[in-house]
Amino acid sequence: MKVTETQPSFLLRFAEMRPTAPVSFIFPIYRAPPKIAQSRLLMISSNTEEDTWNFYNIAEDRVLDMQVSLPNKRYCGSSKGWLVLVEENFAVTLLNPFSRIKGKQEKENSIIRLPPLIPLVPWRVERRDYYVHKATISADPILDPNECVVVVIYENLFRMAFMRLKDKTWTYKDDTWTVVEEVVNVEDKFYAVNNYSQLLSFEITRFSSTEATVAATGMARNCVFRSYLVDSDDGLLMVQRVYEWDVDKCVTKKFKIFQLNCSKNGWIEKNTLGEYALFIGDNSTISVLASKFKYCEPNCIYFNQDDNRIKSEIGSHGPHDFGVYNFKSQEISKPYTTDAMTLLRMTKRLPIWITSPPN
Repeated sequence: MKVTETQPSFLLRFAEMRPTAPVSFIFPIYRAPPKIAQSRLLMISSNTEEDTWNFYNIAEDRVLDMQVSLPNKRYCGSSKGWLVLVEENFAVTLLNPFSRIKGKQEKENSIIRLPPLIPLVPWRVERRDYYVHKATISADPILDPNECVVVVIYENLFRMAFMRLKDKTWTYKDDTWTVVEEVVNVEDKFYAVNNYSQLLSFEITRFSSTEATVAATGMARNCVFRSYLVDSDDGLLMVQRVYEWDVDKCVTKKFKIFQLNCSKNGWIEKNTLGEYALFIGDNSTISVLASKFKYCEPNCIYFNQDDNRIKSEIGSHGPHDFGVYNFKSQEISKPYTTDAMTLLRMTKRLPIWITSPPN
C-alpha cells in the first residue's frame, strides 16, 4: 500500500526594516495537515496464503493493497488496534497486526505474552482457543502500559478475570457473576452485561479492584439475543442483537438499542443512532461519527458473524450472518465491494473488525 505524507511548507520570509520607508510584512500561515480519522478495517483471513490476512477499509470502500502475517487462529478480541488469542497452554497473547505487515520488517513489541489462565479441569476443555469467550483491553499496552488492563470472559460459565501488565497472575472476579457477554471500560470504571441485560460496574486501578455492583437491572428475555456494550457520545449503550433460527443456522433479524439511565438504574430504549454508526462482532464495539468516513452510513450497525464457540457455522461459501443494519428502514444489506465479498466467500475464518493506528 502506498502511503503519501503531506509535508507542510511554512517558509517565513523576513524583510529588512528601513526607517525611511514603511514596509509591509506578509507571513504565510502554517496550517497543519488535517488529522485523518482512524479507519475501521475488516480483517479477512486469506484462503490461498497461509497465515495471511487482508483488510477491507469501510472508509474507502476498498480492499487495501496490504496484508499482514498472523496465525490463522480464532481471535477472541480486537481492542485498541490489538488482537487477543488463547494459546494451547491457556496463555493469553496480544498481537499488533499493524506491526506485522508483509514485505516489511516486523516491528518490536508486536507480541505481548501474558501468563496462562488456570482452568479448574484443564483436560475437560475440548477447544482451548475457545476457552476465552471474549477479551478487551483498556489502553494500548505499548503507548500506555500503566493504564492497560486486560479483561477476559472465560470458560463455560462466562466468568470474568483481569490482569494488569505488571501483574504476574490473573485475578478472578466473584464467581457469582456469570454468563457475562461483554465488558467495556469507561473512564475509571468497567461495565459488564450478562445475558439477562443486567449491568455490573467495578473499578480496576493500578493497585486494587472493587467488587462488582449492579448498575442497571435486567429485563425479561422474550427472544433470542446477544448483548454488546459501547461507550458513545450519548453515554453507555447496550445493543441487543436479535436472532432467529433458520433451519440449522442462527441469523440476525434486527437490533435494539438501550441507553443507561444512571438515576433509575435501568435502561431506556432508543430508536435511532442519529449521525453515528456502530461496528460490532467479536471485537470491542466501536462507535463512530459517520460523517468522518466517506462511505460510512449513519444510523447503521455494521456487524460480523460472531463465533459462538460451539460451532463456527462457516461453510464452503464463507460466513453468512454479516452486513449493515439500517435503523430507519429496519433492513439488512451487504453493500461491500465485489473484491471484499469474494474474500468473504473464500475465507475459512470469521472476519473481525479492528481499528487502524492513528495517522
